[in-house]
Amino acid sequence: GAALNCFCHLPFCLRASVSSYGDTGVIHVVEKEEDLNWVLADGPHPPYMILLDGNLFNRRVMLQLKGTSRVSGLAVAIAKPSPPQGFSPGLKCPNDGFGVYSKDYGPQFAHCNKTVWNPVGSGLSYEDFDFPIFLLEDANETQVIKQCYQDHNIPRDGSGPEYPLCAMQLFSHMHAVTSTVTCMRRSSLQSTFSINPEVVCDPLLDYNVWSTLQPINSSGKVDAEKEVVIVATRIDSHSFFWNIAPGAESAVSSFVTHLAAAEALHKASDVHLLQRNIMFTFFQGETFDYIGSSRMVYDMEKDKFPLRLDNIHSFVELNQVALRNDSILWMHTDPVSRMNESVEVQVRKLLDILSNSSVGANVTLQEAGYSQPLPPSSFQRFLRARHIPGVVLTDHRTAFQNRYYQSMYDTPENIRMQYPEGLSPEETLEYVTDTAKSLAEVATVVARALYRLAGGANNTSAIQADPKTVSRMLYGFLIKMNNSWFQSIIKPDIKGILGDVPQHYVAVSSPVNTTYLVQYVLANLTGMVVNLTKEECLNPEKTPSSEKELYEYAWVQGSLEPNSTARVPYCVRSTVRLSKALSPAFELRQWGSTEYSTWTESRWKEIRARIFLVASKELEIITLVVGIAILIFSLLTTYFINAKADVLFSIPRDPGAVAY
Repeated sequence: GAALNCFCHLPFCLRASVSSYGDTGVIHVVEKEEDLNWVLADGPHPPYMILLDGNLFNRRVMLQLKGTSRVSGLAVAIAKPSPPQGFSPGLKCPNDGFGVYSKDYGPQFAHCNKTVWNPVGSGLSYEDFDFPIFLLEDANETQVIKQCYQDHNIPRDGSGPEYPLCAMQLFSHMHAVTSTVTCMRRSSLQSTFSINPEVVCDPLLDYNVWSTLQPINSSGKVDAEKEVVIVATRIDSHSFFWNIAPGAESAVSSFVTHLAAAEALHKASDVHLLQRNIMFTFFQGETFDYIGSSRMVYDMEKDKFPLRLDNIHSFVELNQVALRNDSILWMHTDPVSRMNESVEVQVRKLLDILSNSSVGANVTLQEAGYSQPLPPSSFQRFLRARHIPGVVLTDHRTAFQNRYYQSMYDTPENIRMQYPEGLSPEETLEYVTDTAKSLAEVATVVARALYRLAGGANNTSAIQADPKTVSRMLYGFLIKMNNSWFQSIIKPDIKGILGDVPQHYVAVSSPVNTTYLVQYVLANLTGMVVNLTKEECLNPEKTPSSEKELYEYAWVQGSLEPNSTARVPYCVRSTVRLSKALSPAFELRQWGSTEYSTWTESRWKEIRARIFLVASKELEIITLVVGIAILIFSLLTTYFINAKADVLFSIPRDPGAVAY
């Protein structure tokens, strides 16, 4: 489907519910700003349904449309190529107020006072519009609407076009009201007192994916003296439109690099001897004020997670890493916690290990500067709880290199992924792009640094990320999820998640396909194929040697046999697990919390659009009057016939009958 609408997200959504009969208006195509005059003032046939060129989808134009009753809806034609000036509907200061910096902690860095991270951010995603907004990705559908407009609606010599006119109706009925507090309270009351409750909104929720280099007891607690190095990244993205979140630079580049580093480390021969464990963590819902990381910190504090905050030795986070200038990767640290002498010593050691790990690689690591705060990152949520030595790796020193942060234009093209023409899907899957080589180099440096951080003493030259694996992941997570590799590594019962176009949006029904795929890719890259039958693999507790508390088991589809449609399934043993990524605010029923994320998503009915011709008001009135006249005439005729029925329908006498 090409039409996807802007969605009602709370706590900021104040939109009145759109009519369940849809919003209707006469179509007007706006391809340059001067065309807006017809919609806003000159056009004689309001309200208008606007087909807006994607290059004009910006804050200035949208605020003009927001302030008028002459607009009933908006269909945005995606811009191709992407707008050269950049486009980001997110905030200039992403996740503002939910990171570590506040009036009590580094006030000089709060609210991006020191560094505006996303200067092209327009904040459109946080505005309230009282008309539906759809995205048209399919050029053919856009052309159908334009053709209808050209045939019927083009103004003639400055005057309005003649009827019939081409109109459009958008259906996008949202149930949510006012704010998360009101919405959740109503849903809670309904659930308590109604047999058939009508829930109007749902919290955003999903699962974090995590695993460890050395297996740990998932149902117990890690010993207090056991130290763990956490490496983390986010796996979700966002745009102005529901379920459109390609996230190439903002999410995929980093979590693919993270997965490649995990694979490289697991291949090292002495990882079971390392004095510190390494935990690979993939946070979900980070776009919406750190849902995943805040929940993991909360669970660690409440002893609901195998690790405690005390177990964390250090923290390495991969942020946006695909758009490096001169192969430079920037190391960001927190200047406030580094004022503590013991933290400063540990951070300095961490930076030295990272710098030394890049020697001989095509990656140069540089410090972003002592006076520079941390960019928006999951690490900030851990710092809120404890002074943990940590570093965030990015391709930007100050403002993001990514000009399409949290937008539909953060696509494979944005991270310079290019393929030769004429490749089959299978050849494209295996083709090693320059982007893949570049990210594999970053993964190699990160893997070697993690090995050293965990206490590894051997030569690290053998620790090497595989560019071919990175290529496959980039293809699967950015271009086509339904590919032969992804098909072979997932369980048969979830093969339905493999849609064509990947989107990395956290939702209310979970786990989403990104979560599943990160889970199974991580299991494939870091796990081990074990010789168990299907029955044993699905019920490992029945096998004494399975060590169920240390490992997870998955019976996966396997590859297709040559010249056959049959697959060769097998059992994978790994340490990959899921943990809930639901904001603690909903556990605590603190729906107005300023400590934790309170994002919810409106429930909705159908989402669709249609175009048709409308007649003039005069013709509609004439048709109505004629219809009423015919109705009255019909009623009078029926009454007359009914009243004279005995005369009109009397049975004539038989002339042969004689009365005596």
